Amino acid sequence: MTRSTALLTDHYELSMLQAALAAGTASRRCVFELFGRRLPEGRRYGVVAGTGRVLDALEDFRFDEEVLAFLEPVLDAPTLEHLAGWRFTGDVHGYAEGEVYTAGSPLLVVEGTFAEAVVLETLMLSIYNHDSAIASAASRMTMAAEGRPCIEMGARRTHEEAAVAAARAAYVAGFASTSVLAAGLRYGVPTAGTSAHAFTLLHDTERDAFTAQVRSLGTGTTLLVDTYDVAEAVRTAVEVAGTDLGAVRLDSGDLLVSARAVRAQLDSLGATRTRITVTSDLDEHAIAALAAAPVDGYGVGTQLVTGSGHPTCALVYKLVAREDASGRLAPVAKRSTGKEMVGGRKWARRRYDEHGTAVAEVIGTGEAPPLAADERDLLVPLVLGGEVVGREPLDAARDRHDRSRAELPLDARKLSRGEPVLATVRV
Repeated sequence: MTRSTALLTDHYELSMLQAALAAGTASRRCVFELFGRRLPEGRRYGVVAGTGRVLDALEDFRFDEEVLAFLEPVLDAPTLEHLAGWRFTGDVHGYAEGEVYTAGSPLLVVEGTFAEAVVLETLMLSIYNHDSAIASAASRMTMAAEGRPCIEMGARRTHEEAAVAAARAAYVAGFASTSVLAAGLRYGVPTAGTSAHAFTLLHDTERDAFTAQVRSLGTGTTLLVDTYDVAEAVRTAVEVAGTDLGAVRLDSGDLLVSARAVRAQLDSLGATRTRITVTSDLDEHAIAALAAAPVDGYGVGTQLVTGSGHPTCALVYKLVAREDASGRLAPVAKRSTGKEMVGGRKWARRRYDEHGTAVAEVIGTGEAPPLAADERDLLVPLVLGGEVVGREPLDAARDRHDRSRAELPLDARKLSRGEPVLATVRV
């Protein structure tokens, strides 16, 4: 089967292309922008994720023989001939992966012919809307965890390919590892995992299960202690592994009460360095509620891979400028009620106060003024002349997110519904 990403798109992208080719307008130079008119309700900031995946997908965006054969009943001969030689030769600038963003932020600026740029809409939106939603939720979770490691473990609660993308996005936003092995192979995300309740139930006794696991994985492993009776399991775990037992995991019940009881029991047994990991449908609010508990790490699944209530960022991809009769790029904008746009190619900067805290996103059209001392540019080159120039290691995006989030005002730490922490200033 083809590796091409060209069919990860909507039918009407190619219908528009066919009509534009017939009208002679497909070669007009255009600027498309990917942005959100607003943040999801209650969110104070968003996180850019998926940039690296978009660059990979763009390189595989080709209309090969298999794709063209499928499209033959759909498109006319001139359009098929055009697609056979389709290549993106334009430029893409965007917010670097891991950067935080707010309403109106031009996360991607795509410049090329209409024929080159319009067909990328669905693919870019699909990746950015999913990955940025996951990263935005993950960022709130890692912030609530206050330095305690979070493990991504939501693969069984979403589509198998979405699970890999979610693990990658969560890692960008600070998660320490994932349970999804494919994310480790494709993107180098650290993987982790030990055992489920099925392993305990397989054995005749809980002691037999713990003994088998420790013999295989060593005393540094994590033993799941809530299959039957937690207190009895903790005693057995320490007896089997000794006081150097790596960790125990709690997956049910009142986690705050259980964690305190288990911590006291472990300490009384001499296992003072044994960590406590908790799972069980956690989200950022549950993690924050456990801040005072003796918990050393969190496993997060369903709520992460569904964006913790916001599985999409409502990002859009719109034409904001196109070549006019004189050959210049003229601003264009739709005026639909509730979906108004600002035409023209954008530039974007972040503004800081005297303490180095971010206070605003400054967005303008036309030629950008000289960079002020209290500002930094946000758009970086990703593709120039059709060649990818912005690919970077995933850890670079992870480090960037850490720095970018640290610049935000203290209100960014609030998990309650509220206004964006960064004002959008249009100039």
